[in-house]
Amino acid sequence: MPHEQRRFASLDGFNIVVTGGSSGIGKATCLRLAEQGARVVVHFHQNRTGAEETVADISGNGGTALLHQADLRDADDRDHLIETSFSHWGRIDAWIHNAGADVLTGTDSKLSFAEKLDLLWSVDVRSTMLLARAVGQRMRNQPPASVAPSMVFIGWDQAAAGMEGDAGNMFGPIKSAVMAFSDSMAQTLAPHVRVNCVAPGWIQTAWGRQTDEAWNRRAVESSLMLRWGKPEDVAAVIAFLCSPEASFVNGQTIEVNGGWNRKPKG
Repeated sequence: MPHEQRRFASLDGFNIVVTGGSSGIGKATCLRLAEQGARVVVHFHQNRTGAEETVADISGNGGTALLHQADLRDADDRDHLIETSFSHWGRIDAWIHNAGADVLTGTDSKLSFAEKLDLLWSVDVRSTMLLARAVGQRMRNQPPASVAPSMVFIGWDQAAAGMEGDAGNMFGPIKSAVMAFSDSMAQTLAPHVRVNCVAPGWIQTAWGRQTDEAWNRRAVESSLMLRWGKPEDVAAVIAFLCSPEASFVNGQTIEVNGGWNRKPKG
């Protein structure tokens, strides 16, 4: 989109990495950042087709994107992603830790509870922590810019309160760990790097597009806005946190859920 038509805060000249950029919130984030002028590293693990579509969409709209495959559980792959990202454009202005294991759809949805928990821990928590610590150190050592670089994590709005069932038993502790780590990283990296967390509510990604009527009703009625959230809703908040407009926003967890609905149902 030409600069004069852009309605959002400019990210011109910003270099941003999005892990898990092949679908859902990650893809929407890549597209939104590019729309605002950023050059984007689109990371993926297995979904090459989806990641290539993200890059093609960005390029087709006049943006710049770099495709990078990595298994974030592998130390060499993490190091290669970091080195490639920082060396390609000279500096990184924001890093979005969006990658996570999909245990709700696809082949991994057939794993046992214990196997799903192990996978979520290794991808969403351990790999994210190790990657973020290394990225944060590189960001601190960059020449200072007019706006401190940004790091954004993805949490879950129901992590603290909890939710019944296997999904709540898994994602509550996993996303609570990510959110706690985000808070600690904000304390560790300030004032050189801004660190925040976005905690989505019911967002209609791949799983949300195949739910039954009962789940649809629960998602809609849980929000004061009475609708599912969209990946683009989350992407907009992430883009804001990367922008100069959020230069004094640090150490925060922002829920993107339309407001939790506490009104009696019925």
